[in-house]
Amino acid sequence: MAKAAKTIKVEQTGSAIRRHHSQRSTLIGLKLNKIGRTAELPDTPEVRGMIAKVHHIVRIVGDK
Repeated sequence: MAKAAKTIKVEQTGSAIRRHHSQRSTLIGLKLNKIGRTAELPDTPEVRGMIAKVHHIVRIVGDK
C-alpha cells in the first residue's frame, strides 16, 4: 500500500508589486500570482524553502 503524500495549502496574502523578480518567480513556482489564490502543494523541503523565501506575502492555510 502506498503512503498518502503529505500536502500543504498556501494562500497569497500580499502583492508581488515592488518585489524582487526572484520572489515573483517563486510565487509563480508555487502556483500563486494574485492575492487570495490558494494552492495545494506537496510537503517537501523544496516547497518549504520556496515558502520561506516569500513568507512575508503568503500564509499556510493548512497541513495534511
